[in-house]
Amino acid sequence: MSTKLYVGGISYNTNEEGLKEHFSQAGTVTSVAIITDKMTGRSKGFGFVEMETEDEAKAAIEMFNGKELDGRQLTVNEARPKEDHPRTGGFNRGGGRAYDRR
Repeated sequence: MSTKLYVGGISYNTNEEGLKEHFSQAGTVTSVAIITDKMTGRSKGFGFVEMETEDEAKAAIEMFNGKELDGRQLTVNEARPKEDHPRTGGFNRGGGRAYDRR
């Protein structure tokens, strides 16, 4: 079963193909995703690498956590499941004195 890793500290110059090539030193990479800003398309500096086996994922953590890639120090650990958070922020839709003038 594959294991997904969180990779932080990714350089803006690193692309998914380069990240896949780098992590393939630890084993078989099944997927790579660098997270980008929806508006600009620019990397947010983190992503996910999925390794084919748990042993390969552990090897990748040992090999790359704290090590440099393209001038940036990587943080590599096992990814945690995404937590559901209530949406906050945005427009205040509640009434208020300034808007409640009649």
